[in-house]
Amino acid sequence: MKPIERGEVMGLADYEMIREHFRGRIIEEKRGRRVALGPNASCIFENRDTVLLQIQEMLRTERITRESAILHEIETYNELVPGDREISATVLLEIDDKEERERFLFEAKGLDRSFALVVAGERCPGKHDAAREHPDRTTAVHYLKFPLTAPAEKALRAVLQKKARPSELAIELVVEHPRYSARTTLPPPLVESLAQDLA
Repeated sequence: MKPIERGEVMGLADYEMIREHFRGRIIEEKRGRRVALGPNASCIFENRDTVLLQIQEMLRTERITRESAILHEIETYNELVPGDREISATVLLEIDDKEERERFLFEAKGLDRSFALVVAGERCPGKHDAAREHPDRTTAVHYLKFPLTAPAEKALRAVLQKKARPSELAIELVVEHPRYSARTTLPPPLVESLAQDLA
């Protein structure tokens, strides 16, 4: 999947004119790319649309107009765009009570290394940015890439090429950590979306 290019990012005034329609469309798309992962986490599978929305919204919120700052935001968020033969996701830990959340983040140290996608029985461990990992705790937001093994990629491409139905391909998102373990099976429409991401 190609990274977001500078020419795709609109200035603040132009974005404001199309924001309601664009944002509504992408939020609807994101709804189909989001799954719960146990009682206290959810996952959004990222693509170019979801990343472009995040860039535009960040520029709008922070009122960023300086060219170097715009380029920095594009470079930063492009880390979320899946590369060749990989799936990209953002996992959010959702614990409303601040004290409980802080306690959990310390107890769940190392959670960053505990995610995987299982595609047709093929385990694809998640990769995280080691520079974001804290030695004493985990974070509330995890940016992950799942490099696909050759059999996993082949299984997804079979869906892309209409050789298999999305409902025939089992994909699970799992997290296995002493403090938090959960797994969820991705629904067929999401399986189809992830297959299309490989196009």
